[in-house]
Amino acid sequence: MRAVCAEDRLAVLHGLDVLDTAADPDFDRLSDLAAAVMRAPIALVTLVDAGRQWFKSSVGLDETDTVIDISFCAHAIAAGDEPMVVTDAMADARFKANPLVTGKHHIRFYAGAPVVVAGARIGTLCVLDRRPHPFPSRAKLDQLKALAGLVGSLFTLKDATRSGAIAEAALAREEKRRAIALDAASLASWAWDTRTDIIQCDTRLSELFNLSRSNRLRARDILTAIDPRDVYQTETRFREALTGSDDYFGEFRVKGFHPPRWVATRGRVIERDGDGKPMLIFGVSYDMTERKLGDERQRLLLRELNHRVKNTLATVQALATQTVRHARQPSEFLRAFGARLQALGIAHNLLSDREWRGISIRELVQIEVKPFDTADQPRMTISGDDLLLSPDQTVGLALILHELASNALQYGSMSVASGKVDLGWRTQGRKGDRRLVLTWRESGGPEVAPPERHGFGSILIRRSLAKVISSEVTHDFRREGVFAEISMPLEYQSK
Repeated sequence: MRAVCAEDRLAVLHGLDVLDTAADPDFDRLSDLAAAVMRAPIALVTLVDAGRQWFKSSVGLDETDTVIDISFCAHAIAAGDEPMVVTDAMADARFKANPLVTGKHHIRFYAGAPVVVAGARIGTLCVLDRRPHPFPSRAKLDQLKALAGLVGSLFTLKDATRSGAIAEAALAREEKRRAIALDAASLASWAWDTRTDIIQCDTRLSELFNLSRSNRLRARDILTAIDPRDVYQTETRFREALTGSDDYFGEFRVKGFHPPRWVATRGRVIERDGDGKPMLIFGVSYDMTERKLGDERQRLLLRELNHRVKNTLATVQALATQTVRHARQPSEFLRAFGARLQALGIAHNLLSDREWRGISIRELVQIEVKPFDTADQPRMTISGDDLLLSPDQTVGLALILHELASNALQYGSMSVASGKVDLGWRTQGRKGDRRLVLTWRESGGPEVAPPERHGFGSILIRRSLAKVISSEVTHDFRREGVFAEISMPLEYQSK
């Protein structure tokens, strides 16, 4: 046998992962046979490590290991593949001073055959006696060598069994991990045998296609479950993919759902016949309805956004034109135009955050008007149940509230310490024809006189809701303070 270096020998030994394991009756039976064959009271299955020898089986000896320096077996595996025999250790220069010989065990006779695994001598099957023996016959040594061969085979068999169990456990873990991953991703895996038209699959696949719960489906049942609008395209793309390459990907609707259920399928040809026709196809299918609905919402949002951007640009252009027309100085234009743009921007930020859906009137009021009040001595009272405004109502009301608050701070009740503003809203009318009525009432400020001419702020207050059908705005300069009332139809339900 080819010599194996010490490093490789130890690698084979440690690869068995058997050192310091529990006693094993299979090895003990082989030790008993060796002891009987050699007529010796002690028999061991030893494994020779780097610094010690350990006994996998020990018959007639209490110890489980010894240091390598006093090991007979280390000499045996170094000597070659044939058994090593010491008929009288006291007469052998190598062992006569060995503690196993001079100590309590009084070992005199030793015969050991190497145990070979994967071409490496990892230990021995040996017998020992406390009295000298004559040199054993060739037949007995052959029997000892054969038993040592059985020990090596037993180590190999048990290692293969252990490795198989590890592989099986790893496979079970991998299968469980795969199942968890598929479940977490809502994937249904399947294998389609085109010769029998049978699909072996997870039960999730039958649920995806609204079929009776099963692990076996017919391909024609899957095709029947597809929405008629998508059948032709699905069949065509599937044939093209499988004749042109090994991979397929398709998306289609399933019958019987409203809104429609969308399913995506990925497949790959695993086997083809001699003519190149697919025989076995593996794949996964999954519900992609949410993604489709999300895409549709995104498209609607983009269309809405494009519409709103056009309206906003028109509004900004009108604000700029009218502000310039009514401003006396460039600085006055910049201040007024900048403030109105900011009010418009606040409304747009809210709408963008809510994806251009209903906006809370209370949130809009808090953002647009509250900055004009003082936190330490608030002079503005806000009341009313929370309601939802449409995008057009949000933009229009934002501009009105900004103008009312800005004018109150410059000229009206908020310009003096004693002034107050009551801002409230209510609903009127019956379900299906309800209206929002918002009132702005100033008091405690300077005496108000109607202006000789209406500035752009007043015009903006009266016309900001022009796009909201049936909206009405009243803006009065009463002596005790400015009064405004805004009435508009409620398009959304209450929060």
